[in-house]
Amino acid sequence: MPQPVRITFLGGLGEIGRNCAAIEQDGQIVLLDCGLMFPEDDMPGIDLVLPDFTWLRERADDVVGCVLTHGHEDHAGGLSFLLRELSFPIYGSKLTLGLARNRIEEAGLLARTSFEAVEDGETRRIGPFDVEFIPVTHSVPEGFATAWHTAQGVVMHTGDWKLDLNPIDGRFTDLGRIGAIEVEKGVRVLMGDSTNAESAGHTLSERAVGHSLRQIFDQHRSRRIVIACFASHIHRIQQIADIAIEQGRTIATLGLSMKKNIRLAKDMGLLRIPDESVVDIADLGDVDPSKVCVISTGSQGEPMSALSRMSSNDNKWIRIGKDDTIILSSHPIPGNETSVGKVIDGLHRLGAAVVHSGIAFVHSTGHAKQEEIKTFLSVARPEWFVPVHGEYRHLVHHAAIAYEMGVEDGKVIVSLDGDQLEITDDGVTKIGEVPAGYLYVDGSGLGDVGHGVLRDRRVLAEEGVVVVIVTVDQKSGEIIAGPEIITRGWVYEAEAEDLLEEARDVVRAAILGADDTEPESIKRHARKALGVLVNERTKRRPMIVPVVMEA
Repeated sequence: MPQPVRITFLGGLGEIGRNCAAIEQDGQIVLLDCGLMFPEDDMPGIDLVLPDFTWLRERADDVVGCVLTHGHEDHAGGLSFLLRELSFPIYGSKLTLGLARNRIEEAGLLARTSFEAVEDGETRRIGPFDVEFIPVTHSVPEGFATAWHTAQGVVMHTGDWKLDLNPIDGRFTDLGRIGAIEVEKGVRVLMGDSTNAESAGHTLSERAVGHSLRQIFDQHRSRRIVIACFASHIHRIQQIADIAIEQGRTIATLGLSMKKNIRLAKDMGLLRIPDESVVDIADLGDVDPSKVCVISTGSQGEPMSALSRMSSNDNKWIRIGKDDTIILSSHPIPGNETSVGKVIDGLHRLGAAVVHSGIAFVHSTGHAKQEEIKTFLSVARPEWFVPVHGEYRHLVHHAAIAYEMGVEDGKVIVSLDGDQLEITDDGVTKIGEVPAGYLYVDGSGLGDVGHGVLRDRRVLAEEGVVVVIVTVDQKSGEIIAGPEIITRGWVYEAEAEDLLEEARDVVRAAILGADDTEPESIKRHARKALGVLVNERTKRRPMIVPVVMEA
């Protein structure tokens, strides 16, 4: 009897980011992507969010590899953290591995892995699986769908994909091979990218963005142009460079990741920009500004990015003014809208002209829309379908499309992070859950920030803090000094002396009425009494921190 196959989802289902799944057979686990997520507005002080690696740590000896579908951070950025605790080889295209290697090298973890480059159409034996790498078009070159040939038939994952009928590099989504697999073996389970499952129609070709950018460049010939895009969007960078060179502009890059990725893509032959057309950003001083094109990072409004610094007039190399045109050649990732809006506002304040996706066609999504999704489903014709990669509403819409395209009732499973599915001869069932919460990265730390810390930070940010300092006699419990009230973010002390005096009286009475003189008991009484007063007088709930000193 064929062995069961298990799929464990550790991230990416119910959110945008943290894409990570584990496919298991015969006690061996192969990871499918290992990504990160950027923090949301209600995560103060958090730099990155990772999948919960608890289950993987417990099964560390069973993890035999990781397959990367493409090089974006939401699919590969978690490896530089997971490899601190586990060791396994990584499989992917040359560019994907190059992008992942940069982060892993920065973390000093190269010795804990090996990089196994695969080609379009290649099949590799990875643990118990024959994994086939099928070309798909996405916003970063060399993306893959993957077909996992398992004991329970073919498990297919679309990767991030779209149907671009005129791709920049001539590399198409290989529907022919997907159809051949369906004819030869059938697709037992399909996991599909749900990002644009709500969006009707087809995505536009990346070439269409190039045509639009050329028009914008033409309209702003007399101005310096700064254009921001994802550093991984090699095809976009190629088109920008081609247009700039046609206009006789000198190209400079801004942002470390942009510089690194352009160098990597040029070394691999994926990017063709003549050396004589590029100068270092520090050498732009003698170049006519109307003959300059700066390709920058920061299109998502990241606080310390090159473009954000420009918008606050705090960039070392460029001062933005009324003769500049800034193009944001991207669309805000969900959650980044506010940050991007602040950057655009700051650039306008400095007098620049700003072109973004809200007013011009400067970006095309890398994710399939409804008609393309229907095409994929009609070619793959899966027996079972699991929507992945998206917020919950995206998964639900994708499930509806699958039913519309003929998947039988009951054979679409909308899963969430932590769900474990098992594939047997009898079908696909959910068999349990594993830990799949958020793992927060704060500064250089990892996982040292829990939900309690975040809750405290939100309280401090929204309600403020009140500190009560009192000195009591260790034996009698009498108050020797204080109570002193110090507040930040609750009320302005200079204008609230009457309220603070009332707070001191309330705390003094509570301490004198305490049933014992132990410091913890005194703290508890002080906190409760002051909390009641603060809520009654101001309808707010600041953090109250009693400090009891004994004499």
